[in-house]
Amino acid sequence: MSWLILIGLALTAFAIAAYFLDLPRQVWAIFGTALALGMAGYALQGSPQQPGSPASLAVQQSDNDEALVDARRAMFDDGFPPSRYVTISDGFARKGQFEDAAGLLKGAVEQNPSDAEAWLAMGLAMVEHADGQVSPAALEAFSRAIEAKPNHPGPGYFLGVAYLRAGDPLRTRAIWAEMLARTPEDAPWRSDLEMRLGRLDQALAATATE
Repeated sequence: MSWLILIGLALTAFAIAAYFLDLPRQVWAIFGTALALGMAGYALQGSPQQPGSPASLAVQQSDNDEALVDARRAMFDDGFPPSRYVTISDGFARKGQFEDAAGLLKGAVEQNPSDAEAWLAMGLAMVEHADGQVSPAALEAFSRAIEAKPNHPGPGYFLGVAYLRAGDPLRTRAIWAEMLARTPEDAPWRSDLEMRLGRLDQALAATATE
């Protein structure tokens, strides 16, 4: 699963930056999230053969919004398209219109309360709309996604990323550690999850010595 490999690489860079550059806690939390989303977006959308061009702050934000949607979609791509609500809401999310995206997703979960991807997309949209804060409503959406697909890595991973962005890496670690504890030994993503958690532990240990 290429997205897990890329996440591992992002966390490696994250740990190195935190250790060697002595980034303060507030900065490395944002830095780590940016790396994870940026590498996921590159893997899914990158075109290295295309010539470079100047990028404005608005374009970079748009790229991050698209990367967030595409990374989530990659985890749930089982050969079947998502519900029409999720598809339409993704269009809003790609443009940074997260309040509209979350509103549409309410229709998806009302129609199908077991739609894990819709719940996860709603949680992500709520976090982005709140500028990175994990509100009680967003946490409820993540929890419902986990309940709908308890053995899927997507909901737990993105909940961890949300707390990392919010500046709470210890909660991220707790979530990812709990994911690892309930991940079967033969799960295809287990080794990558172990590596991801290990890199986070390295970063936490480095900041603890500052």
